[in-house]
Amino acid sequence: MLNIGFLVLFCTLPLAALAAPSCSLVPNATLPAVVRRDNSSQALPFVATTWYNKEHADFFPPDNISWEKYTSVTYAFATTNEDPSAELGNIDGMNDTDLIHFVNLAHGNNVKALLSIGGWTGSGHFSCDVGPTTNATNPSNATIFINNLVNLVSNYSLDGLDFVWEFPGVDADPGNVVNPNDSQNFLAFLQQLRNTTTMQNLTISASASITPFANSTALPMTNVSAFAEPLDYVTIMNFDQWGSWSPSVGPNAPLNDSCPDSPPNSVVSGSADSAVKAWIAADFPPEKLVLGVAAYGHSFSVNNSDANNTAAPSDAVWTFPVAAYPPFHLPQLQGDSLDAKNATDAGNYTGIFNFFGLIDEGFLDSNGHPVNGTGYRFDNCTQTPYVYNFTTGVMVSYDNAESFAAKGQFIQDKGLRGFAMWEAAGDRNDILLDAISQAAGC
Repeated sequence: MLNIGFLVLFCTLPLAALAAPSCSLVPNATLPAVVRRDNSSQALPFVATTWYNKEHADFFPPDNISWEKYTSVTYAFATTNEDPSAELGNIDGMNDTDLIHFVNLAHGNNVKALLSIGGWTGSGHFSCDVGPTTNATNPSNATIFINNLVNLVSNYSLDGLDFVWEFPGVDADPGNVVNPNDSQNFLAFLQQLRNTTTMQNLTISASASITPFANSTALPMTNVSAFAEPLDYVTIMNFDQWGSWSPSVGPNAPLNDSCPDSPPNSVVSGSADSAVKAWIAADFPPEKLVLGVAAYGHSFSVNNSDANNTAAPSDAVWTFPVAAYPPFHLPQLQGDSLDAKNATDAGNYTGIFNFFGLIDEGFLDSNGHPVNGTGYRFDNCTQTPYVYNFTTGVMVSYDNAESFAAKGQFIQDKGLRGFAMWEAAGDRNDILLDAISQAAGC
């Protein structure tokens, strides 16, 4: 059924059209305070941050970042090496002109400049770098790695470090070194790093999975409270929950996963809500949790016969309803223009469409709404929109302004520390950034 109702048009006015948020570190700006669970009188400053992907610098130079809307921006990624004393990968030693330019821009805008270490393909040697040495007469690998990082921080005038080691103690990316004591070694490493003179007053964060760090049996730890002392916050990376590896089309970054229309016998990987509950249940304070949000979505090749849902009303003006959780087929087709570059570098397509890419490729209009004649569905449980091109047979699960606003309200309701968006280049005209910032109270 084609939806042309006036009331739906009214309900889908862009959230970005509302007053722009003032979540920044410019002089005299007011940031929301985050109340501590321990009732301490010292409130924690709100975190509004994003990752800047250096691999996309040609498309989106750091000069294009809306610096005034962030409290910090994280340069991604430096990668680990087998030798903890060696220069980090992806960084040109102590004279990386791109990183220098990034830091200068951040400081010129009164914003913290952080460096992210690791990532999905760059965490392979964390296990070695944070561990002890096999020779008791020499300094531990952790001590050597810390000295290396402290020198790096001082040389580039960084304001902190972000460790993106999603699965310590778990065999995740092929080739990663794994030790059953990874999480305990990581904790000892963070405590030692925090106690250095250089890092005592700088930011130390970890970007982690939707479940707490693993114990020696590769199961989530039941108590991670000790990590709250050395870490300023943990970012829960609630994205890539569904993709080409999943049994059907599904939400990339669901807000909730207790949804009645989930496919029978499906494996629900998680959501923001269940992740926050898991971390809090493991005794990690909510005021030190940052919600990771995605300015991108995953695409799927879906037959028209599987995508059509003529029995349901459409969720947006001049669009057609589509089915929930339809089957899809491989191979994975190209996503947006950045996916073409990624395929050149890595040899295969991810199918990722950034929010800007959905606009550029004609799925969405310039305000981020589905264009006339497309298939569209909005899942109120997961707060996930789906858009479908009937000609190409491509369906994309992504986040829009409504999704980001819901997550901003969730952050406020749960008393979380803030949000971290992957990635700065993914948005268009700050439609997503403004939506989450305003809803979170910035």
